[in-house]
Amino acid sequence: MTVKAAQARVNLANIIENQLGYPIHKASSARINHASDDSYSAQGQQQLAYQIKAQASLLERAQTRQEIQFIKRQENIETIMAMAMTFCPDVTGQQQPDFDWIERFISLCEDTANSSMQKLWAKILAGETVSPGTFSIKSLQTLKHMTQREADALQRCTSLCGFNEKDNSHLILLGFYKKPSLFDLLRKGNKVSFNLGKTPVSFPDILTLMDINLLYRKEIESAVLKAGQELVLSFMNQRLVLKAKSNDLVLSYYKFTQTGDELRKLIASPINKAYKQILSTSLEDEFEVSWQALK
Repeated sequence: MTVKAAQARVNLANIIENQLGYPIHKASSARINHASDDSYSAQGQQQLAYQIKAQASLLERAQTRQEIQFIKRQENIETIMAMAMTFCPDVTGQQQPDFDWIERFISLCEDTANSSMQKLWAKILAGETVSPGTFSIKSLQTLKHMTQREADALQRCTSLCGFNEKDNSHLILLGFYKKPSLFDLLRKGNKVSFNLGKTPVSFPDILTLMDINLLYRKEIESAVLKAGQELVLSFMNQRLVLKAKSNDLVLSYYKFTQTGDELRKLIASPINKAYKQILSTSLEDEFEVSWQALK
């Protein structure tokens, strides 16, 4: 057995003891007949090479495991609530959060032990306390099943996410084209697409957020912009103003769902520098591009 394999077995033994409350050991060769595949007890149950070592009965061991789960859940809830106190600003709340919402929040967050995910739960509780109705139960259910990998994908995509003040939505610009006229039917083939490969966001990140219903699955197109019309997008600390230089310009983008909008609020991320440069250089031919600092 290699050192790596031995360490893996030690790690597994530790996991089992932490979860069950009792250590596991290799059974004696006499009891398992060298752990052969056809070794069975008198009751017809297959004998295992490893067994829990404890004088307690099976029922007592089950009660111990249940107690461990209760303790871990209580610890998770207390940690999240303590974090929420640090995130909560000293402002006047509109009203108390709905009692049923609080109960659902506790039941959904209690199994979260990962510290990064606990921070997201804490921010939700703080945000809901300041402004009740900010986070839906559906968002809580999504977060409960969200993995750390999915949360990381959301954080990366947030650095490309702009807020459209006109329709109160968040989106990721992907490109644009000039709508073809009767005299230029092939113009749409000249669509300009932004190269997101130069940013931290990968296409699997986009697919991940689509799979958990944080992004709509299809590209969306803006209304046709006429010359002089503006589109304003706000990022965390900057505002982008796009003013069309000519008629019939159409922007394409990925749009966050309502759940995506709510969970995106938990992550404060400035616009990615590479993405900002892509927008500035790719849009300048057809738009007047200006960036303004937000206070």
